[in-house]
Amino acid sequence: MVVGIMEVKLVGAKRLKNTKFFGRIDPYVLLQYRNQECKSSTANGQGRNPIWNENFEFRVDYPMADEQYKLVLKIMAYDTFTADDYLGQATIYVKELIELGLEKGKAELRPQKYRVVFTDKTYCGEIQVGVTFTAKEETDEEEEYGAWKESNY
Repeated sequence: MVVGIMEVKLVGAKRLKNTKFFGRIDPYVLLQYRNQECKSSTANGQGRNPIWNENFEFRVDYPMADEQYKLVLKIMAYDTFTADDYLGQATIYVKELIELGLEKGKAELRPQKYRVVFTDKTYCGEIQVGVTFTAKEETDEEEEYGAWKESNY
């Protein structure tokens, strides 16, 4: 199994749905890749057009039996007194990026806009994200398990 690192550059979003009657929404993003999750900072007071400019890293294993190579970006609006509001999500399929990165050592999707859709698939804004995958070389040397090392001897 090959291992690599997927770096995600979360730039910003535009035209998000405003779920507040008064004031501006305070959006943040939950980034999910397989069983890994990261959370952006909350763009306090930035409303429907937030800018984050944050980077996140995910560990990637390849190949995988279930073929679920997708990065899910759930956009939420922070709410002080009630549950945070779901604003929509974007899904980026990264299998081809990973395969290209394995072949060349590194592959990049420059920051671009992705559609944000609600649960009923209606358009509710866009999010700008860049993704880079860097393959790590496999080693046949020793594998480390906690404080123990397993050797080939």
